[in-house]
Amino acid sequence: MQKLIIIIFFSIICLNQSYATTLIQALSMAYKDNPKLNAERKNLEISKEEINEAKSDFLPSVTISGYISNENTTKLTNRSGADIQSTDVEPSQESILIEQTLFQGLGGVANLKKSNIGLELSKLRLKKAEQEILFEAIEAYTNLVVNKKKVGINISNVNLLERQVENDKNRLERSEINLTDLAQSEASLAGANAKLIETQNQLITTKLNYEKTIGIINNYEDLRETYVFNYELPRSLASANQIAKKENPDLNIAILELKQSQQDVLIAQSDLSPSASLSYRITQSDDTSSSYDETDKQILKAEASWPIFSGGKNIASLRKSKSLREQKQLLLEDSKKSNKALVANAWSNFQSSKSFLTAIRYQVKAAEIANEGITIEYESGSGRSTFDVIQSNSILLDAKINLVNSKRDFLLSQFKLLASIGRLTGSYLGLN
Repeated sequence: MQKLIIIIFFSIICLNQSYATTLIQALSMAYKDNPKLNAERKNLEISKEEINEAKSDFLPSVTISGYISNENTTKLTNRSGADIQSTDVEPSQESILIEQTLFQGLGGVANLKKSNIGLELSKLRLKKAEQEILFEAIEAYTNLVVNKKKVGINISNVNLLERQVENDKNRLERSEINLTDLAQSEASLAGANAKLIETQNQLITTKLNYEKTIGIINNYEDLRETYVFNYELPRSLASANQIAKKENPDLNIAILELKQSQQDVLIAQSDLSPSASLSYRITQSDDTSSSYDETDKQILKAEASWPIFSGGKNIASLRKSKSLREQKQLLLEDSKKSNKALVANAWSNFQSSKSFLTAIRYQVKAAEIANEGITIEYESGSGRSTFDVIQSNSILLDAKINLVNSKRDFLLSQFKLLASIGRLTGSYLGLN
């Protein structure tokens, strides 16, 4: 019978765990359903169509046109003023025009290159949005888990202090303590209740933030609290910097924006260059006048033009493009420095949070041992005061809260380091 109860108990635990929402599942939801991320995916489709638009400049255009009208001549005279007999006509025309641009000052080539760069830019901006949304989702998930734990810790602390107040009332009746000691316990209980209310409010706020970033959650108790980080991190700061130079989206966006600005200069220069085009038109006209019935024409035309003066607009556009190119060059240099600082901060935060977590674990162990000893001494009447017990409980409570926070901070520091080198993406995390 006892074995059966144990089996049922562990089966229930396993069943609950199987339905619990993991961090990776939450990230998959955000990766799939976040509206900001989906909007950036649409921008990628737009960039693909812009390439097709740029390619169209190199292809011929074909235009079919036609008209039909009814002309009713009510009066027709010669030079002497005598009436001339007229015939009403119904002219119509059908034509096909084929046009091909032969040369446009390399502006079309530059525009196509710019569009191809724009597609790569859209991919990088999507990657940047992925990193931002996924990190927001990680923060939302871990904050909800942390605040849930904090509520549990504060509830345990309130229960402990309620028992202590009851115990102190009994001891006061036996004259083992005075009213001051009881008042200290009651004040400590009131403070614990206030902290509990505060953490419960924080829990509500973090739940709303979770739903904004990830999606609706019916019961935050379903969140799995444990998570093992299984992704490879750089082993040194130098290694992190090398990876970031190749994969960090912000740095690569700055590089591609500079390349686009260089193509903009070529496009602006093409506005000052000659252009040439070739066209071929076939026209068939019927009943054009009372003298002619049908007219068929074929026109082959080569045309060249060279803008000489357009009010200074083209020159100003060229100067503007060159200034923008210089601006993008400066922004690239700033991005290189910013990226290096970002990686260094992420690496430093990762190292310090790991050391801090180790120290907090030792603090919790020491606080538990001290609290247990002080409580036993107090209850046995071995000289410990109510203030000693309250202070010991407070130290233990703070240590437990710090442990919960430091575990979260260490996990966030690892993901932050991944983001700084450009690897906090759905593909790298293995999201569906």
